[in-house]
Amino acid sequence: MEPAVLGGKLASSLVAPLVKKLFVTGGPGAGLVDRPVRLDRLVSFRGERRTLGEKEVRGLAGKLVAGSLDSPGEPPFPRDETEAVTDALTARLLALGDLDMDDVQAVRLGHGELAARLRRQAAGSADGLSTDARYFLDSATEWACLHVLEFFTRRSTFVARTLVAQTRGQAELIAKVDELIARVPKPDARDTAFERRYLPYVAEQHNRITIYGLDLRDSPDRWPLEVAYLSLEATTEEERTAALPGEYADPERTVRLAAEDALRTRDRVLLRGDAGSGKTTLVQWLAVTTARDGDRVPYVLPLRTLTRAGALPSPAAFLTAVGCPLTPPEGWAERVLGAGRGLVLVDGLDEIPAADRHRTRDWLLALIRAFPGNRWLLTSRPTAVRPDWLAAEGFRELALTPMRRDDVTTFVRRWHAAAEAPEFEARLLDSLHTKRDLARLATNPLMCGLICALHRERRGYLPTGRKELYDAALTMLLARRDRERGMEAVELSEEAQLELLQRLAYALVLSGRTEMAVETAESIVERALPSVASAAGQGNATTVLRALVLRSGLLRRPGEDSLDFVHRTFQDYLGARYAVEEGHLDVIAGHADHTQWEDVIRMAVAHARPGERAVLLRRLLAEDTPRLTLLALACLEHATALDPAVRAEVEARAGALIPPGSKEDAKALAEAGPLVLELLPGPEGLTDAEAHGVTVTASLLAPHEPGGALAVLRRFREHASLDVRRQLVGTWGRFDTDEYAVEVLDHLDRTALFMTCATRSQRAALAGMRPWKRLEFLGSQTMPEILGCVANPHTVEELRLVDNHELTDLSGLSSFSSLQRLQLLGCESVREFGRLSATPLRELLLSALSHPVGLQELSSLTRLYLVQRLPGERLTDCLPATAALEYLFLGRSTTDNTGLRGLSCWSTLKCLSLAVSAPLTTSDWSEVTRLPYLTELHLNWSLFPRVLGAMPVLPAVTTLGLANLQGGEDVSGLTACLPGVRDVFLQTAPGTRFDPAPYAALFPDAEVTVDER
Repeated sequence: MEPAVLGGKLASSLVAPLVKKLFVTGGPGAGLVDRPVRLDRLVSFRGERRTLGEKEVRGLAGKLVAGSLDSPGEPPFPRDETEAVTDALTARLLALGDLDMDDVQAVRLGHGELAARLRRQAAGSADGLSTDARYFLDSATEWACLHVLEFFTRRSTFVARTLVAQTRGQAELIAKVDELIARVPKPDARDTAFERRYLPYVAEQHNRITIYGLDLRDSPDRWPLEVAYLSLEATTEEERTAALPGEYADPERTVRLAAEDALRTRDRVLLRGDAGSGKTTLVQWLAVTTARDGDRVPYVLPLRTLTRAGALPSPAAFLTAVGCPLTPPEGWAERVLGAGRGLVLVDGLDEIPAADRHRTRDWLLALIRAFPGNRWLLTSRPTAVRPDWLAAEGFRELALTPMRRDDVTTFVRRWHAAAEAPEFEARLLDSLHTKRDLARLATNPLMCGLICALHRERRGYLPTGRKELYDAALTMLLARRDRERGMEAVELSEEAQLELLQRLAYALVLSGRTEMAVETAESIVERALPSVASAAGQGNATTVLRALVLRSGLLRRPGEDSLDFVHRTFQDYLGARYAVEEGHLDVIAGHADHTQWEDVIRMAVAHARPGERAVLLRRLLAEDTPRLTLLALACLEHATALDPAVRAEVEARAGALIPPGSKEDAKALAEAGPLVLELLPGPEGLTDAEAHGVTVTASLLAPHEPGGALAVLRRFREHASLDVRRQLVGTWGRFDTDEYAVEVLDHLDRTALFMTCATRSQRAALAGMRPWKRLEFLGSQTMPEILGCVANPHTVEELRLVDNHELTDLSGLSSFSSLQRLQLLGCESVREFGRLSATPLRELLLSALSHPVGLQELSSLTRLYLVQRLPGERLTDCLPATAALEYLFLGRSTTDNTGLRGLSCWSTLKCLSLAVSAPLTTSDWSEVTRLPYLTELHLNWSLFPRVLGAMPVLPAVTTLGLANLQGGEDVSGLTACLPGVRDVFLQTAPGTRFDPAPYAALFPDAEVTVDER
């Protein structure tokens, strides 16, 4: 029972006096002399002041137990356990004298925890008791503890001692706070005033970046930081989790995070990145944002500047070393760092001599140990120091990753906005998306900035030959950038670096690889050193190769024993340069059938002399294949000087391929590969058929080069041709759903065009577009899913549902208040159509439904297409007899049960289209003759000649349509039956071509039109 229940069986007047006897009576006061007042000093059965023995305590326990048993009601436990319960309670009461605490601590515990302590102290006291007896024992113990604590709080000394304990605790807390304040002094007014000047200075000083190495006329070399800064991604390899014996060890996991978040989870970070990857820009961004937030004080310390003075600076000299014109109060920097308020950004470990790096490490670690609690960021190129160079000091290593396609797009847009040159933006983005080698070059902010600047300087065009772009990039990376940043002169001249780099590149090109062993690279450099005078005196091959990797910005070490170029395009460019210099054109031409040599061949044309270009291009044309012909065409942009006859021959041969004039031509063109994308023209100057062919070609190449294909298709998003627009809708599934919806689909003219959705992501994108009047949903989708993606259901006029095996109920379509046309194809589970009577439905197409019900209620229909068998014996048994139908299509098996019986019910029919398989009887034709307004008759090829039967004369029919013709059908019997025909439409079967003259001869007074499918 609960303690409160037990209290009802034990009068407080009995328990309180018994509990009181367990403790000695003390005098007034706080008892400070004997403090702490432990429980063993208070109990009356211990020490010199003992008044009770164990026997007396047992007597008290016995009285408590007996009082419980003698109280009215059911006894709490069997009476034969009375002695055992008394012994157990005695042991727990005696345990009060063994607890290591004083009375204040006991009160702080509470009666429940105090009882638990007694149970643990007298462990085993309840052994052998029944469940009821143990429950009573625990309840009695808690009840006794309630009175024990009540007794403590009533003692005169307890209140006094509690106040003394609180006073002493407050005094200790005040002393500790005073000590903390002494250790972390509040900045004085001078520090605060200085920081009000220093933080805005930092924010302004670093809010603009410099693109070193650019010397273009119309492009400034400094840009607002917001233009160049992108939230680039940094990665690190997370340590493996140690596996237990017999378990599989977890593989290393790559952790990705925004680079600016690097210091949010760690106070110490070593950030590695290739040349131009954005390390310095990130440092500036952190400095600016921190200065604006004001939560920390940033120090930007470029090592190339610090090392000029010899000794690395102490905190007091930080600002002087970087040329800050502000003078801080004496000791300010040490107070900031001592309080842990600093953000120390040390930039460019790779930009100082190797001999100074260990000295820099010692300097940095001394600062960290002297001023803990601050945040530290050190940047470096990947190969400047070994892996885990600072791991033992708690530094987390991160690596900046190349810019993604979305990052490049964002950079280009910001750049042009800052340059106030929006007119060049779209053209450059298209070039970046369609020209693969250019896209591979734009993988970091430095190269993106160079491309934007060159593009703008040339008024919206990239260099006629891509060679100018690469030359500018190489000059910037190999020489000018380091020189203009104020670094020490590079050890190798630009020409020496180019000579060595192009030999390495050519070796990779010949091997068909993009990576080589360091040992192989060293042997190539060693063979080249005697002929490269400026490099010969710089050391052995190992030393020279290390300098190339560290400073050129073109080579990197992806592994400890491997080496590659940072961009494949530089490898191909430099390899082609060396091949041309060495006269290896036959080697290049001999590999033309390998797609990985395409860029090498194009760059070889750029480097070659005019005569050499002509030879190489004629070798490509001689192969007489579409791909190599188009490759020759792509090479022309790099041929600044070329024999006019050769140029004309290349253009003439490629002109037969581009633009494609039909679907078949487009498919053949797409087989040439992604190279085609940058050669596709339009939409200006193209016929509708050619525009359609271009969009088909780009669509087919989307799986191989989605970015380039999207750039081509984006140019056609405002094209008027329905075939072009249908192609743009139909290829949606080949691209990123949301991007394609925003870039292409939402710009299309909606006239006569269906928007098709087949996936959940497409439905979600549809919800964010401008309204569509015509919607098509492919595959199984529930009605709530369909309704959920249509933001404006009242705008939908036409709906097509295809192969939906889940849909059963059409009642949800009542929300489409403007729905006029509905097509259901392959939706065999749909049954009830009566609910559609609430919509203004005028046109209905049904195909492959199992058993439609309620069609009779759709009296608003004027056009009806049926491609399935109808139940009943007459058409009117299933179809709406009250509808004023003007057009009726009856498909292959539609009339197998009904024939045309009941057709004359719809006297309003103007057009009848028959593709039935059941033979038409005289009775069927009789129904047709009773249609007074029928002027148009369409017949499928399958009706000839057997199914037509005894067709009567229909003088009112003026328009005849013949569908799916193969070219050999005997339709001569129609001439006598349809004497009033003035228009004949011949639709060929898909892929069929035939001479329409025999058909035209049968109807000499009619205009014959052929629709080739």
